[in-house]
Amino acid sequence: MKHWGEKRYYSLDYYIKETFGEKLYKLSLDGGMTCPNRDGTLGNRGCIFCSVGGSGDFAGDRNISIKEQLEQGRQLVKRKHKGSSYIAYFQAYTNTYAPVSYLEKIFMEAIEEPDVKVLSIATRPDCLSSDILDLLSRLNQIKPVWVELGLQTIHPESAKFIRRGYDLDVFEKSVYDLKKIGVSIIVHTILCLPNETEKEMLETIYYLNKLPINGIKLQLLHILKNTDLADYYGDKPFFLPNLEEYLELLGKLVSHLRPDIVIHRLTGDGPKSLLIAPLWTSNKRLVLNSMQKYFKDADIWQGKEYLCQKHLHSTN
Repeated sequence: MKHWGEKRYYSLDYYIKETFGEKLYKLSLDGGMTCPNRDGTLGNRGCIFCSVGGSGDFAGDRNISIKEQLEQGRQLVKRKHKGSSYIAYFQAYTNTYAPVSYLEKIFMEAIEEPDVKVLSIATRPDCLSSDILDLLSRLNQIKPVWVELGLQTIHPESAKFIRRGYDLDVFEKSVYDLKKIGVSIIVHTILCLPNETEKEMLETIYYLNKLPINGIKLQLLHILKNTDLADYYGDKPFFLPNLEEYLELLGKLVSHLRPDIVIHRLTGDGPKSLLIAPLWTSNKRLVLNSMQKYFKDADIWQGKEYLCQKHLHSTN
């Protein structure tokens, strides 16, 4: 079995150093957009777990220009790191949900910065028209473009519960459309949605193994204040794993993941001021150190093949 440095899985850090020859630091931006789940097109309350910030609670200030947001992000990074190359990450809300002329303006403002090496755009698969795909293709000729798609789950009942607002075939079409224009495709998944079993989470992994995606973000479900999920959890508390249980789950999912898929994230951390559960995720240092130790443990990996290969062979 191939190992990718100390982490022993195909981490984003390893991929970036292998591809760009240096570490890149992510600068989170707010392009001033909304979402069809919020503006009345599909709904007006967003996905059930989504905060008021549209999953961009750590993004920049939408009231200033992209260039100014990038500079503010650089200054924040420099307090902790000595990096000089960046990923411009349009994070808040749905970042292709605007006229193409506006998208071209803000994306060009980011991509033209000499120290920006990658343009990363978080969006919905139902917000990728042919004109937007053409824009992304042109941008990808300038510098690498990553498109992050919020799938969360393949299961219809869970998708309905979180108010995702599109069917699985829409997601699948968007993946192949993006593949045709050569951009990198990163998929967001949410683990431990109410009533989803380990088997069902593995089924989402198996499904993604068969698609031409480049990366994945594995996110433990967070319950944040002022969301509809917080109200639901208050009325009907459901299971969320402790740290040890979550690490065990991750081990199973990662061992089934196609080996060439880059793991961009193994969990996330919501703002401490908003976090209701699971509270252990707020201790970021503990979580990261525990993950590193878990995945370095030889007993976990020794003698294992990637189980996804067996699954793929058995279904082809």
